[in-house]
Amino acid sequence: MTDDFPPSLFPRAGRAAPDRVALDILSDPICPWCYIGKARLDAALAERPDHGFDIAWHPFRLNPEMPRGGMDRAAYLEGKFGGRDGVARAYAPVMEAAEEAGLDIAWDRIARTPDTTDAHRLIHWAGLEGCQQAAVAALFSAYFREGRDIGDSDELCAIARAIGMEDALVARLFASDADRDEIARRDAHARARGVTAVPTFVVAERHVVPGAQPTELWLRVMDDLAALRAT
Repeated sequence: MTDDFPPSLFPRAGRAAPDRVALDILSDPICPWCYIGKARLDAALAERPDHGFDIAWHPFRLNPEMPRGGMDRAAYLEGKFGGRDGVARAYAPVMEAAEEAGLDIAWDRIARTPDTTDAHRLIHWAGLEGCQQAAVAALFSAYFREGRDIGDSDELCAIARAIGMEDALVARLFASDADRDEIARRDAHARARGVTAVPTFVVAERHVVPGAQPTELWLRVMDDLAALRAT
């Protein structure tokens, strides 16, 4: 782990409770390594139900210049990685890691690479409503398991409704530019502070854990935190 990110990088609906440890996660819901990293973390959380983390998710867009309508995924990936062979090489370790994490990703169903600004807006609003973890899980599932376009506001409203948010209110928010600048500002601030890739995890607002870390690392972190609480 490395240190030091300022607390101002991670605005929350509220600070972590005094008996909890803040775990801030910079992520993008179309990032396969973020999905894998979440699965590995979730496995550790399940083994340590008294983990003591207060988890919050924060925006980092893989493609901040992506057009609002997104792009054809195959064309985007081939352009990024230099053709089909380049895509195959780049995604081989992703597919292997996803399988090892027990994730059933429907690669053939993912037709679009969306602009994720609106997905991040939904994650932000879900945080205010106290259902951010459900929103993040639903977005990952919608994109990677169902191949849904999570840049489409109708799809996002359906996801909001499924996790108990008021979809009519969410639809009105999507029809406006509410919090669009805030997402861009937080994304830019993270980059200015040195974040270059996701997932990036920050423990206790100080200790940076980059990448999709194995479950065993998170178990050690949780055990160390438990030992500190016991002293």
